[in-house]
Amino acid sequence: MPVPGITVETILRDHDDLQLVLVTGEVGLSNRINSAEINRPGLSLTGFFDFFANDRIQILGKGEWAYLNSLSEHKLREITDKFFEFHLNCIIYTHGNEPQIPFVERAKEKGIPLFKTEIATHRFITLISQILDRALAPRTMRHGVLIEVFGIGTLLTGRSGVGKSETALELIERGHRLVADDMVEIRRLSESYLIGSCSDLLRHHMEIRGLGILNIKDLFGVGSVRDHKLIELIINLKEWEEQTSGDYERTGIEQSMEEILGVSVPFIEIPVKPGRNIPIIVETAAMNQRLRKMGKNSAKEFSNKLNTYIQQSTIETNPIKD
Repeated sequence: MPVPGITVETILRDHDDLQLVLVTGEVGLSNRINSAEINRPGLSLTGFFDFFANDRIQILGKGEWAYLNSLSEHKLREITDKFFEFHLNCIIYTHGNEPQIPFVERAKEKGIPLFKTEIATHRFITLISQILDRALAPRTMRHGVLIEVFGIGTLLTGRSGVGKSETALELIERGHRLVADDMVEIRRLSESYLIGSCSDLLRHHMEIRGLGILNIKDLFGVGSVRDHKLIELIINLKEWEEQTSGDYERTGIEQSMEEILGVSVPFIEIPVKPGRNIPIIVETAAMNQRLRKMGKNSAKEFSNKLNTYIQQSTIETNPIKD
């Protein structure tokens, strides 16, 4: 399972939109950030370090910068010394403000990356919070194929050799898009959302027995793939068993759910046997899930009509006598 977290160097290298400029502290770029929370240390800079969230990224906005500039040189160095007694992963000045000289000196001495950015504080916190939320989200790996079918992120599961990749290949040929084959990385971005993606090494590739490794992007074009997708439906492909054929869902009135990382996802089990067109069934399941999201349940509507019909037939057959 991938280890959650992100290094300061990764933020600097991969996110140009943050407009980060490294002032000093290059040796600390390998510092690991393990908290998605941001800290503005205004209260700590006054000398109150109780409950100081030093494990978070420290953001110094206009207020903190102006306060530090208002201090005498002696007081500024005193506060700076106390501030840098804590282990810090990095410090960022916003609005393009120049860090105070004592901060630069101690950051260099302690090997703590010190940045500045031209972006305003509120906007910068919004941007970096999105990055950290994604990087530090709880995650797991699932064996299967994730494919976007009619806009619905559909995770195909089942034992090896049941036909997941072949089904996905047919769906891609029909215009749907591959997200991940074989191993799907799943992250929980909120209490109710799961995002599926693929590792950089396997991205856009698929294994088909008898053919080998295929590059779906090269074969079918850039429109046939995407890097990540919200998981909204799980379809488990299972070999047909005659002795348990009566256990398969026949009405679809009640929807089964499967839990991943504490999030419940609609779950369907489709029996596989020769002659069944599984790609069409998957397409239909995805379209039906779209209807359910819009509040329309075809199975329940039919059940209600059937109950109404039975009640009317009963009344006509046994009229009430005065």
